Amino acid sequence: MAVEKPLLENLSLNQITTEYWNVKEAAEGCVKAKIPWISLWRHKIEEIGLAETKRIITGSGLKLSSLCRGGMFPAETAELRQKALDDNFRAVEEAAELGTDVLVLVCGPSPHKDIQTSRKWVEEGIEKLVPFAESHGVKLGIEPLHPMYAADRSVVVTLDQANTMAEKYNPNQVGVVVDVFHVWWDPDLYNQIARAEGRILGFHVSDWNVPITDTFKARHMMGDGVIEIRRIREAVEKAGYFGPIEVEIMNQKIWDQPGDDTLAIMKERYLEHV
Repeated sequence: MAVEKPLLENLSLNQITTEYWNVKEAAEGCVKAKIPWISLWRHKIEEIGLAETKRIITGSGLKLSSLCRGGMFPAETAELRQKALDDNFRAVEEAAELGTDVLVLVCGPSPHKDIQTSRKWVEEGIEKLVPFAESHGVKLGIEPLHPMYAADRSVVVTLDQANTMAEKYNPNQVGVVVDVFHVWWDPDLYNQIARAEGRILGFHVSDWNVPITDTFKARHMMGDGVIEIRRIREAVEKAGYFGPIEVEIMNQKIWDQPGDDTLAIMKERYLEHV
């Protein structure tokens, strides 16, 4: 039986895929390519300011699938952990102002070898952030990262961990983000996706290929690697998620090519492999 292709109306450009484009260029590129959604990164917003970003996105007619990112909760001292929390408060305000109800949380690495304590700090940070986010109509999406990022980006490295943290809250407050690059390897993946039913707040696609020589810029275009993307997408849909699908790719070669070319290839591969 033929597998249904994903709907183009769900396609979203995660802005990091065209890292060398500013907000205006990314928005114009999406409109030109007829890509209806975009996910913004905060360092790009900072370049031009929140008000100008909102003006551009509103004027473009694009829908904002998420804001990336909040998180980075662990830190050596209580003062630094409060500073991180304050930045998360600002991220929530930015998400609300821009009109998205999803703030993606990249939860942060451990500042020392005590990774278990750092995971507790993540839980404490989320607990403090939830009431503020809820008051702004923003949901927190915990995104587990691949274990190779535990030392520099996140101590939350499995969907099981993310589910356990999220299940302390109402699904309208805290959920999970499923990124195929980070979870494809997990032998318990499909059980965990089913477990997340009703609280999946985002779905990100790219591909995994080897050798990996730069962990941050390790992602490839869909179809250029080993991930069973369509099977994962079907599982996510079975768990009740039919929202925007973000193409999120950090790859120097892709960054170096013209953004319009990237979007054209992205649309083709999305239909073929997602």
